Amino acid sequence: MHAHAAEHLLPFLKPGAHVLDVGSGSGYLCAVLYQLLQDPSDPRSRDSKVVGIEHIPELTAWSVENLRKDGLGPILDEGRIKMITGDGRKGLPEDGPYDAIHVGAAAPTMPKDLVEQLARPGRMFIPVGTLTQQIFQVDKDADGNVTEMPLFDVMYVPLTDRDKQR
Repeated sequence: MHAHAAEHLLPFLKPGAHVLDVGSGSGYLCAVLYQLLQDPSDPRSRDSKVVGIEHIPELTAWSVENLRKDGLGPILDEGRIKMITGDGRKGLPEDGPYDAIHVGAAAPTMPKDLVEQLARPGRMFIPVGTLTQQIFQVDKDADGNVTEMPLFDVMYVPLTDRDKQR
């Protein structure tokens, strides 16, 4: 699924982009997304930022540990990758707008807060639904118009709060 997400977000993963990963878990996808934003010949690469948000503090700590083991400690220290514990359903507006947003759990309905935090233009890859779920590609154009395109059926854990997940 991470490969599908990266493939669909790829047109928006350019040097200097800001990316939000909701439900960042182990930090794996944050590392992949960060690397996709890098181009040694493009000075905008230093402005690239990936924000991972996870509502389980132990997973946030684990993701930071994994990123450091992967050699990305200096990037974490510089704030070019940021891992936080919080409610991913609300996103993190202060680090947005985001050129790309990945959501790793199924929202019951399209989360307005995340759509609002998309850049103009921007793209989100998100599973939506309860009993039946679909991955949606949500695009916001330069004028702020939003289109939602279903891509394929999936079965994800629900996008919920910490207490319900525990």
